[in-house]
Amino acid sequence: MESKLTELVQKLNTAAGDNLRAIVLFGSAATGEFLAAHSDLNILCILERAGAAELENLHDVTSWWVRQRNPVPLVFTLEELRRSADIFAIELFDIQQSHRMLYGNDFLAAFEVPLHLHRLQVERELRTGWLRLRQAILTAPHDNKVLLGIMLDSISTFCTLFRHALLAMDQPMAASKREAVEQVAVLTGANPSAFQAILDLREGKRKHGEIDVEATLQTYLEFVEVVTDEVDRRLEVR
Repeated sequence: MESKLTELVQKLNTAAGDNLRAIVLFGSAATGEFLAAHSDLNILCILERAGAAELENLHDVTSWWVRQRNPVPLVFTLEELRRSADIFAIELFDIQQSHRMLYGNDFLAAFEVPLHLHRLQVERELRTGWLRLRQAILTAPHDNKVLLGIMLDSISTFCTLFRHALLAMDQPMAASKREAVEQVAVLTGANPSAFQAILDLREGKRKHGEIDVEATLQTYLEFVEVVTDEVDRRLEVR
């Protein structure tokens, strides 16, 4: 991981030159939950100018980075990031809380993330995730590998949303994915066993053959539904 990050910084520095202001590593690689088989190396790149010409300068670096099976870096100017903070409160709050500066000054230390729309974003993202999960199940072939893939691909996003649901409901914010699942389970009465099983699989604590995929998927979907409905109910009362 470190050699990849070092090479990325070198390539971005060469390609962007004095237009480059900062490179930030965020996500599981910055929180200590990085798993090589499932986690991404998430990068936020701050430029002085981000027009078509400046983006084209980064094309070759980005293509190389994506070929390494990493997501496309997020590219902003600092002013754009500030103006976007209210609608990306979940993402920017997490980046601010856990990040690593790969290049440039740590502008995030004093960055203001307005949380007045945070609750609305949590509700919307939970509903959207729940709907996408249903759509994925509806269109998936009846194949255990595919169904496990749906759960493995979505669990990180849901755990992030569970953490922020706790924050929105003035509860202590969980420090990890597993803690988030356990805390919302206690708060909502939902059965966390499917999420625990998929986290075990993700972390190498269980093997694929040890999981009853059909039963786990049913409980996984039910957990998302119960938590989403309960969060919506509690925030509506507020």
